[in-house]
Amino acid sequence: MTTTILSAKELAAKVDEEMKQKALAAEKAHAADEKAKNELLEKLRHPVGLSDDEFLEKAAILINRAVESGQTSVQVFRFPHAVCTDNGRAINQAEPGWENTLVGEPKQLYEFWQRQLKPKGYRLRFEIIDYPNGMPGDVGITLSWPTEFAGK
Repeated sequence: MTTTILSAKELAAKVDEEMKQKALAAEKAHAADEKAKNELLEKLRHPVGLSDDEFLEKAAILINRAVESGQTSVQVFRFPHAVCTDNGRAINQAEPGWENTLVGEPKQLYEFWQRQLKPKGYRLRFEIIDYPNGMPGDVGITLSWPTEFAGK
């Protein structure tokens, strides 16, 4: 059996072809990621079709699980900063009126809290929860409840 070794020129062409294939695969993966991200953003920019009763049911499940674990707060939602009309700047700066930058599902959650949970003493906090590459990333929505009344 004879073993052949490619010439330097053939080897360079083979390496070049491998690099092209890897670059093409990376480009396709990036395009698929961008498409998925854009689809998610578009979905989040529209209200979800849930009634207050359905939201209350979901909230009760989250709250009860948190309480059973001894927690006094629970993250109820997370979304990309790009869903906000100002890319989350007002939330990040805790500016008055930050809630006016909300659209879609986040806005619907905020309005639900105002109508149903705020009157019952629940608090809601919107904050940037990660900073990829030093830039604002996702916004987390945390629901909390006071504990100072417990046992009184």
